[in-house]
Amino acid sequence: MAAVLYIVATPIGNLKDLTLRAIETLKSVDVIACEDTRHTKILLNAYDIQTSLISYFEHNKIKRAKEIIQMLHSGKRVALVSDAGTPGISDPGYRLVHDAIASGVGVVAIPGASAAITALAVSGLATDRFSFEGFLPPKTQARRKKLKALSKEERTIILYESPHRIARSLYDIEDVLGDIFIVCARELTKKFEEIRRERVSVLLKHFTVEKPQGEFVLLFDLRSQKRISA
Repeated sequence: MAAVLYIVATPIGNLKDLTLRAIETLKSVDVIACEDTRHTKILLNAYDIQTSLISYFEHNKIKRAKEIIQMLHSGKRVALVSDAGTPGISDPGYRLVHDAIASGVGVVAIPGASAAITALAVSGLATDRFSFEGFLPPKTQARRKKLKALSKEERTIILYESPHRIARSLYDIEDVLGDIFIVCARELTKKFEEIRRERVSVLLKHFTVEKPQGEFVLLFDLRSQKRISA
Protein backbone atom coordinates (compact mmCIF):
# COMPACT_ATOMS: atom_id res chain seq x y z
CA MET A 1 0.00 0.00 0.00
CA ALA A 2 1.32 3.45 -0.91
CA ALA A 3 2.39 5.66 1.99
CA VAL A 4 -0.24 8.21 3.05
CA LEU A 5 -0.07 11.11 5.48
CA TYR A 6 -3.45 12.07 6.98
CA ILE A 7 -4.05 15.75 7.72
CA VAL A 8 -6.70 15.72 10.44
CA ALA A 9 -8.57 18.85 11.52
CA THR A 10 -9.36 19.00 15.25
CA PRO A 11 -11.72 21.25 17.24
CA ILE A 12 -10.82 24.91 17.73
CA GLY A 13 -12.43 24.82 21.15
CA ASN A 14 -15.49 22.65 21.61
CA LEU A 15 -14.33 19.01 21.75
CA LYS A 16 -17.66 17.89 20.24
CA ASP A 17 -16.61 19.41 16.91
CA LEU A 18 -14.36 16.46 16.04
CA THR A 19 -15.84 14.64 13.04
CA LEU A 20 -16.67 10.93 12.95
CA ARG A 21 -14.18 10.44 10.14
CA ALA A 22 -11.47 12.18 12.17
CA ILE A 23 -12.13 9.88 15.14
CA GLU A 24 -11.97 6.83 12.90
CA THR A 25 -8.71 7.99 11.32
CA LEU A 26 -7.01 8.88 14.61
CA LYS A 27 -7.89 5.45 15.99
CA SER A 28 -6.64 3.58 12.92
CA VAL A 29 -3.23 5.19 12.36
CA ASP A 30 -0.05 3.99 14.08
CA VAL A 31 1.21 7.42 15.13
CA ILE A 32 -0.24 10.92 15.59
CA ALA A 33 2.14 13.85 15.12
CA CYS A 34 1.03 16.89 17.12
CA GLU A 35 2.24 20.28 18.32
CA ASP A 36 1.79 19.62 22.05
CA THR A 37 1.35 16.02 23.17
CA ARG A 38 -0.25 17.09 26.48
CA HIS A 39 -2.83 19.22 24.68
CA THR A 40 -3.69 16.55 22.11
CA LYS A 41 -3.92 13.91 24.84
CA ILE A 42 -6.93 15.76 26.29
CA LEU A 43 -8.75 15.37 22.97
CA LEU A 44 -7.75 11.72 22.57
CA ASN A 45 -8.87 10.87 26.10
CA ALA A 46 -12.28 12.38 25.39
CA TYR A 47 -12.77 9.86 22.57
CA ASP A 48 -10.88 6.92 24.05
CA ILE A 49 -8.21 7.07 21.34
CA GLN A 50 -5.11 5.12 22.39
CA THR A 51 -2.82 5.93 19.44
CA SER A 52 0.81 6.85 20.19
CA LEU A 53 1.85 10.50 19.98
CA ILE A 54 5.01 12.23 18.80
CA SER A 55 5.72 15.95 18.85
CA TYR A 56 5.97 18.01 15.69
CA PHE A 57 6.28 21.76 16.20
CA GLU A 58 8.13 24.84 14.99
CA HIS A 59 11.48 24.10 16.64
CA ASN A 60 11.81 20.44 15.64
CA LYS A 61 9.96 20.48 12.31
CA ILE A 62 12.98 19.82 10.05
CA LYS A 63 14.39 16.88 12.01
CA ARG A 64 10.99 15.41 12.85
CA ALA A 65 9.68 15.72 9.28
CA LYS A 66 12.48 13.43 8.10
CA GLU A 67 11.65 10.91 10.82
CA ILE A 68 7.94 10.97 9.99
CA ILE A 69 8.57 10.46 6.29
CA GLN A 70 10.83 7.52 7.11
CA MET A 71 8.00 6.06 9.20
CA LEU A 72 5.59 6.47 6.30
CA HIS A 73 7.91 4.77 3.83
CA SER A 74 8.45 1.92 6.29
CA GLY A 75 4.72 1.19 6.25
CA LYS A 76 3.48 3.08 9.29
CA ARG A 77 0.29 5.12 9.08
CA VAL A 78 0.69 8.66 10.38
CA ALA A 79 -1.79 11.45 11.09
CA LEU A 80 -0.87 15.09 11.60
CA VAL A 81 -2.91 17.32 13.91
CA SER A 82 -2.40 20.83 15.27
CA ASP A 83 -3.39 22.16 18.68
CA ALA A 84 -6.60 23.48 17.15
CA GLY A 85 -8.17 23.58 13.71
CA THR A 86 -6.71 22.48 10.39
CA PRO A 87 -2.98 21.57 10.29
CA GLY A 88 -0.85 23.70 8.01
CA ILE A 89 -2.84 26.89 8.53
CA SER A 90 -0.49 29.30 10.34
CA ASP A 91 1.47 26.40 11.83
CA PRO A 92 4.50 24.31 10.76
CA GLY A 93 2.35 21.54 9.30
CA TYR A 94 2.80 22.92 5.79
CA ARG A 95 6.49 21.93 5.92
CA LEU A 96 5.67 18.29 6.57
CA VAL A 97 3.04 18.25 3.82
CA HIS A 98 5.53 19.78 1.37
CA ASP A 99 8.28 17.31 2.24
CA ALA A 100 5.90 14.34 2.19
CA ILE A 101 4.69 15.19 -1.32
CA ALA A 102 8.27 15.70 -2.50
CA SER A 103 9.18 12.23 -1.22
CA GLY A 104 6.29 10.54 -3.00
CA VAL A 105 3.97 10.23 -0.02
CA GLY A 106 0.27 10.71 -0.63
CA VAL A 107 -1.58 13.31 1.44
CA VAL A 108 -5.23 12.93 2.46
CA ALA A 109 -7.17 15.67 4.25
CA ILE A 110 -9.75 14.86 6.92
CA PRO A 111 -11.54 18.24 6.95
CA GLY A 112 -13.08 19.94 9.93
CA ALA A 113 -12.87 23.11 12.00
CA SER A 114 -10.94 26.22 10.99
CA ALA A 115 -11.01 29.42 13.05
CA ALA A 116 -10.63 31.60 9.95
CA ILE A 117 -13.62 30.12 8.11
CA THR A 118 -15.73 29.92 11.28
CA ALA A 119 -15.16 33.61 11.97
CA LEU A 120 -15.86 34.56 8.36
CA ALA A 121 -19.14 32.66 8.36
CA VAL A 122 -20.51 34.66 11.33
CA SER A 123 -18.85 37.99 10.54
CA GLY A 124 -21.56 39.42 8.32
CA LEU A 125 -18.86 40.51 5.87
CA ALA A 126 -18.66 39.56 2.21
CA THR A 127 -17.62 35.93 1.76
CA ASP A 128 -17.39 35.80 -2.04
CA ARG A 129 -13.76 36.95 -2.00
CA PHE A 130 -11.47 36.91 1.01
CA SER A 131 -7.78 36.89 1.87
CA PHE A 132 -6.41 35.01 4.87
CA GLU A 133 -3.26 36.80 6.03
CA GLY A 134 -2.45 34.80 9.17
CA PHE A 135 -0.66 36.71 11.95
CA LEU A 136 0.53 40.26 11.42
CA PRO A 137 4.30 40.75 11.91
CA PRO A 138 5.24 41.11 15.60
CA LYS A 139 7.44 44.18 15.07
CA THR A 140 5.77 47.55 14.65
CA GLN A 141 7.51 48.73 11.47
CA ALA A 142 6.90 45.45 9.63
CA ARG A 143 3.31 45.31 10.89
CA ARG A 144 2.55 48.82 9.65
CA LYS A 145 4.17 48.05 6.30
CA LYS A 146 1.93 44.99 5.95
CA LEU A 147 -1.17 47.00 6.79
CA LYS A 148 -0.27 49.64 4.21
CA ALA A 149 0.00 46.87 1.61
CA LEU A 150 -3.47 45.68 2.62
CA SER A 151 -4.97 49.17 2.32
CA LYS A 152 -5.74 48.62 -1.36
CA GLU A 153 -7.16 45.13 -0.84
CA GLU A 154 -10.61 44.54 -2.36
CA ARG A 155 -11.36 41.34 -0.50
CA THR A 156 -12.45 40.64 3.05
CA ILE A 157 -9.29 40.40 5.18
CA ILE A 158 -8.90 37.70 7.85
CA LEU A 159 -6.14 37.98 10.46
CA TYR A 160 -5.11 35.97 13.50
CA GLU A 161 -3.78 37.69 16.61
CA SER A 162 -2.61 36.72 20.09
CA PRO A 163 -3.89 38.33 23.32
CA HIS A 164 -0.42 39.78 23.92
CA ARG A 165 -0.39 41.77 20.67
CA ILE A 166 -4.06 42.47 20.00
CA ALA A 167 -3.97 46.05 21.38
CA ARG A 168 -0.84 46.99 19.44
CA SER A 169 -2.26 45.55 16.22
CA LEU A 170 -5.56 47.38 16.67
CA TYR A 171 -3.70 50.63 17.31
CA ASP A 172 -1.71 50.22 14.08
CA ILE A 173 -4.85 49.23 12.13
CA GLU A 174 -6.55 52.45 13.26
CA ASP A 175 -3.48 54.56 12.51
CA VAL A 176 -2.81 53.08 9.07
CA LEU A 177 -6.31 52.22 7.81
CA GLY A 178 -8.40 54.67 9.82
CA ASP A 179 -11.16 54.09 12.37
CA ILE A 180 -12.70 51.32 10.29
CA PHE A 181 -15.44 48.88 11.24
CA ILE A 182 -13.92 45.58 12.21
CA VAL A 183 -15.13 42.20 13.41
CA CYS A 184 -13.28 40.71 16.38
CA ALA A 185 -13.99 37.04 17.12
CA ARG A 186 -12.56 35.62 20.34
CA GLU A 187 -12.58 32.11 21.82
CA LEU A 188 -14.68 30.70 18.98
CA THR A 189 -16.84 27.66 19.90
CA LYS A 190 -15.76 27.93 23.55
CA LYS A 191 -17.79 28.82 26.65
CA PHE A 192 -16.78 32.49 26.57
CA GLU A 193 -17.05 33.00 22.81
CA GLU A 194 -17.34 36.68 21.95
CA ILE A 195 -17.91 38.36 18.60
CA ARG A 196 -17.74 42.15 18.48
CA ARG A 197 -18.63 44.22 15.43
CA GLU A 198 -17.59 47.86 15.87
CA ARG A 199 -15.06 50.52 15.03
CA VAL A 200 -11.42 49.93 15.90
CA SER A 201 -11.42 52.81 18.38
CA VAL A 202 -14.26 51.19 20.34
CA LEU A 203 -12.39 47.88 20.45
CA LEU A 204 -9.26 49.60 21.70
CA LYS A 205 -11.21 51.24 24.53
CA HIS A 206 -12.76 47.87 25.38
CA PHE A 207 -9.38 46.20 25.75
CA THR A 208 -8.05 48.96 27.99
CA VAL A 209 -10.79 47.96 30.46
CA GLU A 210 -10.97 44.22 29.78
CA LYS A 211 -7.75 42.20 29.71
CA PRO A 212 -7.46 40.44 26.31
CA GLN A 213 -7.73 36.69 26.73
CA GLY A 214 -7.89 33.80 24.28
CA GLU A 215 -7.09 33.67 20.58
CA PHE A 216 -8.44 36.32 18.23
CA VAL A 217 -9.60 36.48 14.63
CA LEU A 218 -9.90 39.97 13.12
CA LEU A 219 -11.88 40.63 9.95
CA PHE A 220 -12.60 43.73 7.90
CA ASP A 221 -13.73 44.64 4.40
CA LEU A 222 -12.41 47.99 3.19
CA ARG A 223 -14.86 47.95 0.28
CA SER A 224 -17.83 48.21 2.63
CA GLN A 225 -16.63 51.08 4.85
CA LYS A 226 -18.42 53.80 2.86
CA ARG A 227 -21.68 51.87 3.06
CA ILE A 228 -21.65 51.55 6.86
CA SER A 229 -22.95 54.43 8.93
CA ALA A 230 -21.46 55.28 12.33
